[in-house]
Amino acid sequence: MKFSTFLNETKAGFVVKNLFVALIVVIVSLIVLLSWLKRYTLHGIEIEVPAITGMYLEEARMALESEGLNIEVIDSTFSRKVPLGTIVEQNPVAESHSKPGRTIYVIINSQTVRQVPLPDLHDISYRQAEATLKSLGITVKDYIYEPSEYKDLVLDVRKDGRSIDAGARLDEGSSVVLVVGRGKGTEKVSVPQLCGKKLPEARSLLLSKYLTLGIYEYDEEPTPETVDLYVVYKQEPTAGTVIVEGSHVNLYLSKDIEKAIVVSEDSNDEDFF
Repeated sequence: MKFSTFLNETKAGFVVKNLFVALIVVIVSLIVLLSWLKRYTLHGIEIEVPAITGMYLEEARMALESEGLNIEVIDSTFSRKVPLGTIVEQNPVAESHSKPGRTIYVIINSQTVRQVPLPDLHDISYRQAEATLKSLGITVKDYIYEPSEYKDLVLDVRKDGRSIDAGARLDEGSSVVLVVGRGKGTEKVSVPQLCGKKLPEARSLLLSKYLTLGIYEYDEEPTPETVDLYVVYKQEPTAGTVIVEGSHVNLYLSKDIEKAIVVSEDSNDEDFF
């Protein structure tokens, strides 16, 4: 029997013919698939990833796009060791190889300086205060020692020669000066008039006279929203009293400004008589 007759006129030949056709289709399909995969994966084509660490974002974007690569920012950090807004880390790293069109992921240095609130450091040891500031990224560049009943405790925090209050926001990496108590002095000073003044102003005025803020009490418990409204209405010792440097002065505060005026006038009357 001829082979053509076998293929066309027998069931076995029909099966063989269809198997042969199917094999041809599979082979052709594999060839097409492999060719497509080679083009899709860019087999054998690699690009050396350029070094973009230290560049600004737009500068790095242009450098990568010229090589057929993309860029994506995945995180930011803050460091004073490198310029703001520059790239501090890239993945894949420089000089590694990548396919065209792939994305390079980067971490950039923050474009703005982070600020941190100053904690209340008054009346804690200067070593504890320094450790607290260090944890916030703030350094102590100097100490000033002034008379105080409380030796080695922080009396004030200053920046650029001015007192700064707790809660004030400072640039991370900035430095401050701590005013620290060194015990009572030998000179005598007159207690200043503090009635009618807010607590930060009263504290600064006491420090300027080498006196220490002692206890301070409110006639009504303040809230975060109202605490800045309170003024001194009573002080112990009273204004004009002569005491030794470093002694403490106790203050009593109220939102009622009239109360402070009345007490201040009564105090002045007593001094007169």
